[in-house]
Amino acid sequence: MSDETPAPTTARTSGESPYEDRYGFSRAVVAGDFVLVSGCTAYDDGVPVHEGDPYEQTLAAFAVALDALARHGLTAADVVRTRMYLTHVRDCDEVGRAHKELFDQVRPVATMVVVQGLTDSRMMVEVEVEAHRPGLARTLEGTQP
Repeated sequence: MSDETPAPTTARTSGESPYEDRYGFSRAVVAGDFVLVSGCTAYDDGVPVHEGDPYEQTLAAFAVALDALARHGLTAADVVRTRMYLTHVRDCDEVGRAHKELFDQVRPVATMVVVQGLTDSRMMVEVEVEAHRPGLARTLEGTQP
């Protein structure tokens, strides 16, 4: 653990995931002109939603990520990278379809990886997002102690 204070161009956002407190992470971190959003899944009020539907789970997971961006004034248009982790290769097309629906005009770099499992067996998809907004760091200056 470090006693260092975050740089003034760093801000952290919490979400509704019970894992954030349990495992010690933030939903999103502003680092300079970038916003990095941690892994998001299709959860509502602590319960996975759209069980068995990778397309809907992907849309819901990206909605969580985009909400975290919106809290810092960013939108899908600011997204420069996405990562999608899915639990079965058969779901690639449905996950990809949801990604295209959300980001076709933006065209961020993207990675899709099949993993053995996620922290809840009902979750089929987890997504991460990175966004960039030139000058974002300047908006944080003077807002931190």
